[in-house]
Amino acid sequence: VQLQASGGGLVQAGGSARLSCVASGRTFSTNGMGWFRQAPGKEREFVAAITWRGGVIYYADSVKGRFTISRDNAKNTVYLQMNSLKPEDTAIYYCGATTSYSGFRYQNEYNYWGQGTQVTVSS
Repeated sequence: VQLQASGGGLVQAGGSARLSCVASGRTFSTNGMGWFRQAPGKEREFVAAITWRGGVIYYADSVKGRFTISRDNAKNTVYLQMNSLKPEDTAIYYCGATTSYSGFRYQNEYNYWGQGTQVTVSS
């Protein structure tokens, strides 16, 4: 499975951005996809995840109410709509795909990763 993330860039605080992650290859082997982020000097942290079947969604508390994850199964694409962005949202955002049926919040449950896309929120 190959993942290609896009979107992001430089955004002002309070603004919005949308990330996309397109999956290709043996996507039928995966159960869900998630977004993680890593800020400078910090560990990678969970942001949001969604299952392909059923569309079960998980969010980190820090983004709940501001970010929305969605999927388009026909396009094998997952989106992350980010609203009300804050400077602390600045990070490299990574999409991952997992064959697991649980543990969507944990990066060690993910089998495949995209290359990451930078989101910078200016104050």
